[in-house]
Amino acid sequence: MNPKLPARLAPLALLAALLAAGPVLAKKSDRNQPMTIDAGAQSGSFDGAGKTVLSQGVEINQGTMELRSNEAELYMSDGEIVRAIFIGKQAKLKQQMDDGTWMNATANRIEYDIRNDTLTLIGDYKVESERGSNAGQRMVYNIATGNMQSGGDGTRVRTVIQPKNKTAAPAAKESK
Repeated sequence: MNPKLPARLAPLALLAALLAAGPVLAKKSDRNQPMTIDAGAQSGSFDGAGKTVLSQGVEINQGTMELRSNEAELYMSDGEIVRAIFIGKQAKLKQQMDDGTWMNATANRIEYDIRNDTLTLIGDYKVESERGSNAGQRMVYNIATGNMQSGGDGTRVRTVIQPKNKTAAPAAKESK
């Protein structure tokens, strides 16, 4: 297997974490951990160019990052991954943040375009952390700029932002 493969997929977890966590980042030390990829079947090569298909249950672990999907497609160019697609009902991503909290993301399809620095969650996606959540049908996240686009296609997007101080006293009720 090409040793560059794990390093190229590691940003997937970081990017998904940024969607809901704001300034809280995915555990940075995870990127320096070995990555384990398990699947029921593999077709293709991790060298050169072309597509490698992982199927029959795909599990990827790196440090605290866990990704599960029914199938994965890895597109290679010059021995480097340029695009990764994770498909499942639902593909699931979980990772611990540097502050010790956890981020969870699910979608029917998760696309990571390495060349264009974008992560796309498609089909009943939801990203959750202690900071809040975001859910809808399609979200495109630009890694380089931090820009997030969702909705606008006739579907609704729902964002919930938790208060920074959850222990704050509730507002006083007005007396009549």
